Amino acid sequence: MTTLTVTARGQVTFRKDVLQHLGIRPGEKIELDLLPDGRAELKAARAKGSFRELYGFLKGKTNGRVLSIEEINEAIAEAGAAAGSSKE
Repeated sequence: MTTLTVTARGQVTFRKDVLQHLGIRPGEKIELDLLPDGRAELKAARAKGSFRELYGFLKGKTNGRVLSIEEINEAIAEAGAAAGSSKE
């Protein structure tokens, strides 16, 4: 268990190992859910993408070629993997 100290201003600094365990990088946001009995759940805030954000995603990447559904799925998987790895 990790013990943290609250400053006079009511702030807490999380140790690097705690942030790494949660997958939180500098500049990212944290979600805190208050639970019954004075407990709380802390987790990394993850962007919630929408289908509309995918619009135009492949524009300029196909050289005018029509892609199969398999090729589109592969491109989406690669983009997702790249987005996840950019936060390391």
